[in-house]
Amino acid sequence: MATNKNGGVTSSGIATNEATGERFIPSSTRADGSKRREIRVRPGYRPPEDVELYKNRAAEAWKNRGKTGGGVPGAEGLKPVEDPDANKPGTAASNKNAKRREARKKAKATQDAPGAAKDLTQIDNWRTAAAAPNGGAKKEAEGKPTEEQALDPEAENEKKARNLKKKLRQARDLRDKKNQGEALLPEQLEKVIKIQELVRQLDALGFDANGDKKDASAEEKGAESEKV
Repeated sequence: MATNKNGGVTSSGIATNEATGERFIPSSTRADGSKRREIRVRPGYRPPEDVELYKNRAAEAWKNRGKTGGGVPGAEGLKPVEDPDANKPGTAASNKNAKRREARKKAKATQDAPGAAKDLTQIDNWRTAAAAPNGGAKKEAEGKPTEEQALDPEAENEKKARNLKKKLRQARDLRDKKNQGEALLPEQLEKVIKIQELVRQLDALGFDANGDKKDASAEEKGAESEKV
């Protein structure tokens, strides 16, 4: 094969005849001096060495972001926006910042001054004066019993008396049934037996045998005795 007008040699060693367009591997000399013959490459064949790898531009840019400074390839990076009036003397912003710095310096100097310590006695007196009204009211409230607290024992006695009166009424009903010849259950008989005990409990609370509150004259006479 004629190799007079050869194009460039690819990575795999394939050359192209510019005149005919045929591709081939040129002949070469072995180490022992013998010649390798020229090898013709069939049309359309492309060895892996000559295949270009596809590269994603975005992926490459992301991979090399540290080297190129980041951002989109070919685009300029964003520059920080500076306030044109920030560094100008005499503007409202600069004056305000200067006043704040000056105030902080004065406050720090005042705190560090030897005579700036507060009188602890005055602080204690102020706290005592502020707490006195509330504290006095609290002590007065604790020392003076309320009307509700004074009525609690009486209300408790009335509550107990109502329960005892209910039990006494049920026990008397069972006693009447027993007197009429009706047979009672053991627990019902036990309630009948406790009639006198219920009357004594009512008397101790200041109530008569009917569950009514006693007056002075009734208390002197004593509770009416009942028989089973």
